[in-house]
Amino acid sequence: MSIDKAIKQTKGFKDERKRAVINVMYTGNWLVGHVNDLLKPHKLNDQHYNILRILKGRYPDYISPGQVKEVLLNKRGDLTRLVDKLVKMELVNRCNNDENRRVVNLSITEKGLQLIEDLELEYEMSEKHENKLTEEEAKTLNILLDKMRE
Repeated sequence: MSIDKAIKQTKGFKDERKRAVINVMYTGNWLVGHVNDLLKPHKLNDQHYNILRILKGRYPDYISPGQVKEVLLNKRGDLTRLVDKLVKMELVNRCNNDENRRVVNLSITEKGLQLIEDLELEYEMSEKHENKLTEEEAKTLNILLDKMRE
């Protein structure tokens, strides 16, 4: 469905660049909504999932909350509160840094790793929209989105 129909735009856009920006924002929110629907039964949101993915990428090493925040896709909200929930759910370990007591270290637990694996499988099974783009189309889209942020 075109962005015009999706947002019931009747007057049209000023130009294709404006249309593209709205389309990217709408599609991004649509994708986040889809991911959040998959995460809801696990009592997680897209930020929790992003934190778990970051920690999985560093596993078995530790990472500081500051390093996590640097690479979060969505920096809204309180990182401490988000991590607290993951620790409470036993998906993340938090411990003090032996070299600097003011620094906290984070790592993903085995339970967290298993959840990420299960979620990835669940996500793959539900992702019909990913298959709508060929590899070449996806590559072109990635190049264009990267160019937008330059």
